[in-house]
Amino acid sequence: MHKDGFWYRAFDLYYDGFRNMRLGKTLWAIIFIKLFIMFAILKFFFFPNFLKEHAAGNEAGFVATELIERGV
Repeated sequence: MHKDGFWYRAFDLYYDGFRNMRLGKTLWAIIFIKLFIMFAILKFFFFPNFLKEHAAGNEAGFVATELIERGV
């Protein structure tokens, strides 16, 4: 990879920036922990698998029936 190429310069910019961060590393850790909580843990409590519970193995038929009945 050439040192004057766009991808090398972009990578070098971010690599150098993250290497010299102190507070930024802590903030990124907090961001990743919050994203993990939102998408991994809260999904089980607030977003149940509605299709799996109501379709009983015929997901395509269930979705088609629901779309026809609702008139979408």
